[in-house]
Amino acid sequence: MSTLVVAYELEPNGRKIVGDALGGAADAAYLPDLDDAARADALRGADAVLARTTRELRQGEIALLKDIRLLQFINAGIDFVPLAELPAGVRVATNGGAYAEPMAEHALAMALAASKRLLVEHVALAQGEFNQFARNRMLAGGVCGILGFGGIGVAMARLARGIGMKVHAINRRGRSEEPTDWIGTPDQLDLLLTKSDVLVICTPLTPATLGMIGAPQLALMKEDAILVNVARGEIVDERALYQRLVAFPKFSACIDAWWIEPIRHGTFRMDQAFMSLPNVIGSPHNSAAAIAGTGVVGLQRAVANIRRALAGETPLYLVPPEDRMM
Repeated sequence: MSTLVVAYELEPNGRKIVGDALGGAADAAYLPDLDDAARADALRGADAVLARTTRELRQGEIALLKDIRLLQFINAGIDFVPLAELPAGVRVATNGGAYAEPMAEHALAMALAASKRLLVEHVALAQGEFNQFARNRMLAGGVCGILGFGGIGVAMARLARGIGMKVHAINRRGRSEEPTDWIGTPDQLDLLLTKSDVLVICTPLTPATLGMIGAPQLALMKEDAILVNVARGEIVDERALYQRLVAFPKFSACIDAWWIEPIRHGTFRMDQAFMSLPNVIGSPHNSAAAIAGTGVVGLQRAVANIRRALAGETPLYLVPPEDRMM
């Protein structure tokens, strides 16, 4: 019988979810239950490990992962995890797409709020202004550009089509089974930017995407475009985005993913005064956490990927060496 080792304390009912998702394909051991010697034995005998970060492992335990078939993370983004510390050859998978549906819904809500000037007019009403004839925008008929056409991008495309938008997307392959009106590869980013009325950024942070959207790229976008970032702040140049927003008041930014955040950096900070601008809508990187039950689905999807590895199949969302940030 294969063994899955869970490195962190699960939420209530989490162990039942793991057991049900494993379906008898493996036994589960939980590191928080074990003393030092038992932890070491469990990790030596593990076929797969489920973790949030490597911080759950104590000194010397990372080396014990050398023979596992998969290190599966519960998070979709692991750019802040020091993967270079892992033994050579350990396969690593993110939980890509696990929280796709709530994140896409969040992105659409932000884009609609920007296009309909909801926050701007809310503030105006509070100040006694009744701007009934101030123009807002229809998104139907426009182009939703999606940078990163994985699970989140596909979920976003389905919502965008549902309100009558065209879907343009970029992924590495330049193709997808999901219907699009146009799909390209990263070297065609400029074309995506020029066409997008709404640009949704949901690509992982990798060495290739770090700083991908800078001043030259922002200059290609429509003056009234809406940029929505639910991925990582570092994909967009912070100062360049601020300057674009100041110079073009009809341009909007919906920022869920920030440059300095508590989970990844230990604190929250912005180096530009984004929240002083009326064409900015912000949220505290909660696009994946806003829906009850999201954690259940994420756990189920992570364990399903582990089952693929244990069955000898290729797991989804493997992280190749060139995509590792640390």
